Amino acid sequence: MGKRVLVTGADSFWGGRVISALEEDPTFEVLLGLGDTRPSVKFERAEFVHADSTYSILNRLVRATEVDTIVHTFLVVDSTLVAPRALTEINVIGTMNMLAAAGAPGSKVKHLIVKSSALVYGATERDPNTFKEQTPRMKSPHTRVERSLIEAEQLIREFADDHPEITVTILRFCNVLGTDLTTPLSRNLSQRLCPSLMGFNPLLQFIAEEDVVSALLHAIHNRLPGVYNVAGKGRIPWSEVMEICGTRPLPVPSFKPFLTIAPKIPFLHFDMPDELEDLLRYGRGIATRKFIGTGFHCRFTSAGAVEHFATGLRLSRAMHPPRDDSEYDHSVEQFFRHSPAVRQN
Repeated sequence: MGKRVLVTGADSFWGGRVISALEEDPTFEVLLGLGDTRPSVKFERAEFVHADSTYSILNRLVRATEVDTIVHTFLVVDSTLVAPRALTEINVIGTMNMLAAAGAPGSKVKHLIVKSSALVYGATERDPNTFKEQTPRMKSPHTRVERSLIEAEQLIREFADDHPEITVTILRFCNVLGTDLTTPLSRNLSQRLCPSLMGFNPLLQFIAEEDVVSALLHAIHNRLPGVYNVAGKGRIPWSEVMEICGTRPLPVPSFKPFLTIAPKIPFLHFDMPDELEDLLRYGRGIATRKFIGTGFHCRFTSAGAVEHFATGLRLSRAMHPPRDDSEYDHSVEQFFRHSPAVRQN
């Protein structure tokens, strides 16, 4: 008999792509997708089940279908996608319901894979050069998305301790870039001008969207207990990332009042959620030796993921040339010269 797999977040970017990849493998007997909206990807073999955002139906679904593997892709790691209050509902309450279903009497679940994020480490001036999986974060989280991810992971680790018969795998991914994925980072890099905090040029890690899917498949096929960092090899300065992507740096004053109002100014056109602001100040490095030791290797290095993304950008720009924005540039210059929000030296 083949594996019986349930993928949460089947209506999300990652859930849809994981299911599409699993459909190509005939060894999976049953493929189920769970989500609260219509999937954007058309499934060939998988069945889609509609649920609310807290996944209250999961207990019944897991018992009725006797799935043995759950892939939890539904953790929200981009705070711009949902309202702040929804982060706790989705990441924490949704995870609680998923764990309750997996550990309920009569459950056949033997393997749980969770797609998480390196956001759990934060980004501060106190950080070590590289975070290993067991390295604690240096400061308490101050963003809702980080707090919700940390709480969700704590629930998952406690579940793993209470259910040694179930293999629990947590994959913490670094910053993801891809031609099909839209994030605050990719939106900023796609603009003609990209924000760069004055006085900061952090070293960053990236992973290509294709490698994220491959890493999740690797975890599904292999029983890997514990927590694993996943990133492309090496780190790259933010200034070099912008240069590769063909965008010009927009020097942004790094004091908080400006960063609060700047995204609301029409001609600036950039995203700066709190967790991205921290990243563009201090950067973040995660050690990946543990996951590499399981036999997995990313196709792209960090620099290669940026190059791959930039290639897609160039193709998109060639097909959709930008408008004449000489007036746009003039407006930006006038803002920095005359706005009271800018501190004049």
